[in-house]
Amino acid sequence: MEPVSRFPYGALLRLPGVGRLFAVSFVARIPHAMTGVVLTLHVVTSLGRGYAQAGLVAGAMTVGAAVGAPWRGRLVDRIGLRRAVVPSVVVESAVWVCAPHLSYEALVVAAFVGGLFLVPVFSVTRQSLSVMVPLAQQRSAFALDSVAVEVTFMLAPVLGVVLATQVSTFAALTFVGVTTVGAGVLLLWANPPTRSAASLDAPPVSGRREKVLGPDLVVVLLAAVAASFVLVGTDVALVASLNDVGRAGDVGWMIALWAGGSVVGGLVHGARHRSPSPLALVAILAVATVPAAFAPVPLWLALAVVVAGLPCAPALSSINATLVRLVPEHRRGEVMGWSGTMSTVGNALGAPLCGWVIDRATPGAGFLTAAAVGGAVAVGGLVVLRLAAVRRGPVALAVPDDARTAADVADLERTPADVVGPETTPSDVAGPSSEPADVTGHEKAPAAV
Repeated sequence: MEPVSRFPYGALLRLPGVGRLFAVSFVARIPHAMTGVVLTLHVVTSLGRGYAQAGLVAGAMTVGAAVGAPWRGRLVDRIGLRRAVVPSVVVESAVWVCAPHLSYEALVVAAFVGGLFLVPVFSVTRQSLSVMVPLAQQRSAFALDSVAVEVTFMLAPVLGVVLATQVSTFAALTFVGVTTVGAGVLLLWANPPTRSAASLDAPPVSGRREKVLGPDLVVVLLAAVAASFVLVGTDVALVASLNDVGRAGDVGWMIALWAGGSVVGGLVHGARHRSPSPLALVAILAVATVPAAFAPVPLWLALAVVVAGLPCAPALSSINATLVRLVPEHRRGEVMGWSGTMSTVGNALGAPLCGWVIDRATPGAGFLTAAAVGGAVAVGGLVVLRLAAVRRGPVALAVPDDARTAADVADLERTPADVVGPETTPSDVAGPSSEPADVTGHEKAPAAV
């Protein structure tokens, strides 16, 4: 296991299929990452509407994605990646190719449909990593995935703005549609496994579906809400702070610094042997946001946003890594979908609440609101989890034996509190779970859920 400890990312990318999965997911995320800014520019410049109306279109897409994510994740669990993704590719590409020619009212409806059928590349990537990567290397895998997401959201919106402003918003939306087709085809070609061979060969689970929504899972999903609340609140407060001092032009590079801090934090987190629980990391994320509220000048604000960015990728990657260990394989797609929905809820709550506080106080109060609410949710989750663990005692999670993989069993031998506590080190893992899982695609029907 020494190579994993010293060179975690090199060893990770040498695992069969993992490097290809990262490359495919990076490309496939580009159209999604640029859609929001392109839609906003199209509504404001080409349709002559206001920013509030542009926000309504973006909001419709967000609501559609929040509603559709668990449903699409469950489809992946039940019928396999290819059969679940094909309808998304067809519908979403049609929506964005037609979008430049729609009226404003029709565009609102189309944006909702596009979100509803959004290609689930984010959840599929994480679900596949949980199957393809041994437990001892999963922290590095999810950390690298979070870093890749940060880089995508740094580059893709810039590409969208260039196309929309230098060519036209019609061309930019058409590009989104075309790249959506390409991303979907690429994902279908790669067909990364979302279930291990052992899970696919297991006998069907008889009777009603087992319950997986326990206190452990609920508090981790709440951590996703809290993290998104802090991040979107920081975003709104950062823009307001710079506008307040007449430095709106600095928003782009300030956000790049913030994302850069997240990239550094994610890489360091993935290379560490141990780390705090995801709830503790969200609490750290909230605390790290506080200095930005008291930055007297833009230079200090720039330093503060780098600090605020450091825990971002670690918190998000730890949430994802914990979720996949809390549920059996045949329910992971659905749960990862719920994670996306919870992140959307955090965004939907954080932006208006922090904006409302900023309007009635100062931009600094927006940072403090994001930190206070996100930190309170994280600390409350830790308290609930501890109380639940004390009441239950050291028992395994309620996952049926026929749904457990070797990695599942290694995790379930610990107490529930341990699962969302400090993560396992490579030296802690022994036996079958320290070797790559035997994985396969969805060419054969998965076990009935």
